[in-house]
Amino acid sequence: MSPGEPVQKLTLPVTGMTCANCVSTIERNLRRLDGVEQASVSLASERASVQFDPAKVDARRLVERVRRAGYDVALGDVRLAVSRMADDSDARRLERTLLGLPGVVEAEISYAAERARIRYLPTEITPAEVRRAIEAQGFEALERSSATEDVERDAREREIQRQRRRLIVGLVFTVPLFLLSMASDFGLLPMAFAHSAALGWVQFALATPVQFYVGGQYYTGAYKALRNGTANMDVLIAMGSSAAYFYSVAVLLGLAQGHLYFETAAVIVTLIVLGKYLEARARGRTSEAIRKLMRLRPQTAHVVRQGEELEIPVDEVRVGDVFIVRPGEKIPVDGLVLEGASSVDESMLTGESMPVDKAPGADVIGATLNRLGRLKAEARRVGNDTTLAQIIRLVEEAQATKAPIQRLADRVSAVFVPIVLLVAAATFLGWYLLAPTPNPGNTVFSQALIHAVAVLVIACPCAMGLATPTAVMVGTGRGAEMGILFKSGEALETAGRTTAVILDKTGTITRGQPSVTDVVLREAGNESAFLRLVAGAERGSEHPLAEAVIALARERKLQVPEPQSLTAIPGEGIEALVEGRKILIGTTAFLAHRGVSLDGLADEVQALQRQAKTAVVVAIDGRAEGALGIADAVKEGSVEAIGQLRSMGLRVIMISGDNQATAGAIGAEVGLAETEVRGGVLPGGKSSEVAALQSSGERVAMAGDGINDAPALAQADVGMAIGTGADVAVSTAPVTLISGDLRGVPRAIGLSRRTLHTIRQNLFWALFYNVVLIPAAAFGLLTPVLAAAAMASSSVFVVTNSLRLRNVRLV
Repeated sequence: MSPGEPVQKLTLPVTGMTCANCVSTIERNLRRLDGVEQASVSLASERASVQFDPAKVDARRLVERVRRAGYDVALGDVRLAVSRMADDSDARRLERTLLGLPGVVEAEISYAAERARIRYLPTEITPAEVRRAIEAQGFEALERSSATEDVERDAREREIQRQRRRLIVGLVFTVPLFLLSMASDFGLLPMAFAHSAALGWVQFALATPVQFYVGGQYYTGAYKALRNGTANMDVLIAMGSSAAYFYSVAVLLGLAQGHLYFETAAVIVTLIVLGKYLEARARGRTSEAIRKLMRLRPQTAHVVRQGEELEIPVDEVRVGDVFIVRPGEKIPVDGLVLEGASSVDESMLTGESMPVDKAPGADVIGATLNRLGRLKAEARRVGNDTTLAQIIRLVEEAQATKAPIQRLADRVSAVFVPIVLLVAAATFLGWYLLAPTPNPGNTVFSQALIHAVAVLVIACPCAMGLATPTAVMVGTGRGAEMGILFKSGEALETAGRTTAVILDKTGTITRGQPSVTDVVLREAGNESAFLRLVAGAERGSEHPLAEAVIALARERKLQVPEPQSLTAIPGEGIEALVEGRKILIGTTAFLAHRGVSLDGLADEVQALQRQAKTAVVVAIDGRAEGALGIADAVKEGSVEAIGQLRSMGLRVIMISGDNQATAGAIGAEVGLAETEVRGGVLPGGKSSEVAALQSSGERVAMAGDGINDAPALAQADVGMAIGTGADVAVSTAPVTLISGDLRGVPRAIGLSRRTLHTIRQNLFWALFYNVVLIPAAAFGLLTPVLAAAAMASSSVFVVTNSLRLRNVRLV
């Protein structure tokens, strides 16, 4: 691709995958397309993330490639009545426009019927966006619907129902077949029937539907895999069950000697379908967090248009629309409050339980709950630009990526099936050539065959393929529920391996804006009256310290008077006349220059300065009456967060652009020793501090505001951006803490550690299971039926073990 050419990224919801070999097959086929730069497939989330050059390849060819590999893509299908088309050229123009939209795979426009049918990727575009694109071309989509179909959920549900139907059919035929076989083996059947050909034909009649209807999916999967030059779990199941079935047919027809194994073939298929059914149900729960987020989205909005309040589908809200939110209603889209005051519950997005006060000028986030007052707001982000949509997209992308720890499983899975086939062949030859005399009723051939079948059936590449992605999927989903966005599986893994955390001071540990921390009066008196006059004098100033004073007055609900006159002296202070009284506010030098002595305030001012606070002295009518201590206050939760990080065995360091004294004072306030504080560090030097720690062998997590800390966030092993819900799209850090609460850092690291622990458990089980049980089957210690039961349970165990992360509780 030529330099500067835009790279497009699409996510394909793939169906029909069963194991890690399916993943590698799809990835290999996609990468063969000219123009595809990168393709990553996740078995757990059943997504393929593809980066490609849109000048060489499009969504349609990507979908065709997946289908050619033997799998399918869950596509949405929207049908609309389109009016205002003048002739067939309009239909062709509209068709070209729709095909140019990211995510549209097929578009058929009929001018004669005035109909449009569009097939699209539900991961990339919605029916509402398709309708808007049609309207933008000057046409009208007459059929409208406010309900957005969950195409992927429907596809998964159909797969679960398909496996359920096959399981029921399998049980209906397999249970009587198994009981009949057991009764024959234990002599419970009439002698004449037990030794007649009729029994064999009854078993054949019961086994055949199981083999070719219930197990037909494995023949289809095996054919597709072999056609693509690979081998997967379907190949092993098809070979194992077919060997038992067709050998039994040969015995029944008199072409071979030995025992009938129809019940073995049927039980193998039925048990594996049972495992697949349970696995499909469990895997459906791994994406529950995404579905919860999707369900947060309100369906309608109350919009003011031409002076009239209308209730419209939320998909039809436009940027600039004014909308109304009453108490108890969800905010439809991201916006800016114009009128009203309320308390909004943002816990569903940020994970923080405390409601957030909203007033004119405040941002509101779509899907959050308005608890108290009536709000009027202007829409700023709609559709896929809302914070909720961005969070869903980021989580889906993270779930589709691979964590580094998965590389081991990928390497093993790539050679797993061929090795199993070799082991099965060696098992057959070993038992056929070297084994002792078989049991009565069996032959050397049948004994060797049945042990080889056990090897084929016991092998399970699925468990290895699911070990990492299911844990990543559940972990990232749980993180999203807690207000922690991991943007890739690598970020989720790396966060758990960190040994040191660097915290930026301003905006991370502290609020990032000055606030009044101390009010000192020369003589005990009316503090509120004192603050009223000071806030009145500062009311006309634009200095940040003035904003801190006025904020305190408003917090205490004081009526702030207007200054009658105001003169600001830059760098020194202000002179003002408030309610007929002369007010001087500024440094000690400013007051001394105007002949005002500190009297008894000198000690208090020095004490404030020793605490690295800005001391502002106030004189009223020529006499020093008090002083204010102003500082960048520590955020609520910062002390607790740092304590949690240290209790987790992590080294914690604070860096700041402030001088060492100021930084040291804040560090002491949050429990950090002087050696753990770095003051006077410019933004460009923060990345050097990170690199210095890395050179000493530490794995470093850096937490900052995501803007001026960008170089340091990029340098760190894992960067954590402390932001707010509205900043999700802005941050490029691998981890974003939506709430802006520093306690999100230990939560993120704790969740990562729990996820890594789960991945290690899954990988240990998957590898241990195969390493131990494949040799056991080869040495004849497992029957094919027990092997099928163990194989079916292995994937279910891995998925259910990962699902435990949904209930993880962190500090």
